Amino acid sequence: MLIDTAHITVKAGDGGDGRVSFRREKYIPKGGPDGGNGGKGGNVYIQGRNDIRLLKKYRAKTRIDADDGDNGQENKKTGKNGRDTTLLVPLGTRVIIHPYNIVLDIVEEEKPYRIASGGKGGKGNWEFRSATNQTPREAEKGRLGETVQLVFELRLIADIGLMGLPNVGKSSLLNVLTQAHARVADYHFTTLEPNLGTFQKYIIADIPGLIEGASNGKGLGFQFLKHISRTRLLVHCIACDSPDPKRDYDTVQRELQTYDIDLLERPQIILCTKSDLLPEMSNAQKKQFMKKIRSLASDVLFVSILDDESIDTLTQTLIEKLNSK
Repeated sequence: MLIDTAHITVKAGDGGDGRVSFRREKYIPKGGPDGGNGGKGGNVYIQGRNDIRLLKKYRAKTRIDADDGDNGQENKKTGKNGRDTTLLVPLGTRVIIHPYNIVLDIVEEEKPYRIASGGKGGKGNWEFRSATNQTPREAEKGRLGETVQLVFELRLIADIGLMGLPNVGKSSLLNVLTQAHARVADYHFTTLEPNLGTFQKYIIADIPGLIEGASNGKGLGFQFLKHISRTRLLVHCIACDSPDPKRDYDTVQRELQTYDIDLLERPQIILCTKSDLLPEMSNAQKKQFMKKIRSLASDVLFVSILDDESIDTLTQTLIEKLNSK
């Protein structure tokens, strides 16, 4: 199961305490202060990786602590710094950092982001010596590392997003185009999580079916609307056996608008799936369907997974649309 949200608490390492000590050697029984400083606590970083299943581990482990710095030592030796901790998240993850309400979009694989700073090490008594106090017996405690709460929200980065009402053939089409082996059945909500596949050099995402009210939390579609937000090209799938294709189209478009009105500006292709069913329809049904679908756009495509020629036409159209951007 794909995990696309997670909540964790992260704590950077505490700084080590400074040391109180005095130089003691065979011929120097009363040497001066030599207590070293504490080491710095480890920082916490976030870094992206091209693996959409990385959030799964944060469901079981909801708190992560970086290493503390070591305490100062004799002979003015500074304690060892705590090791930094790096959290790996899928590319496309949106990170909300509380209590600062900072939002990060992790879209680069190599760039780490520091989200919590380790505490500074405390000063040892060597640092407190002065002309008037040559034997200081004080040292600082290390400072605490930062603690933050993180919300991870994965938004898939895909070139093409297949969207539409449930049971319009998106998963079947994904399987044909990419050999993704997505689950297919003739009932609503077979797709319970986004499926991905590689098409040529591009990534296609099969977004689970949207229903009316999805943007307000109804059905399964709500939790996956966010995955459309980063998609370059939307393919709006409408089944040829739909009794009212315009209503189907308007339903999905309203949910996109309610969720994020900017999505309506995203390039879209209207794709009529299951076109092999058209010959089985009566002339009146076929005429009514074509009238409504042509009212939506002049360049509607038709496809059937049983028709290689229609698949080839769709493939070429997708490539042309992506290359023109």
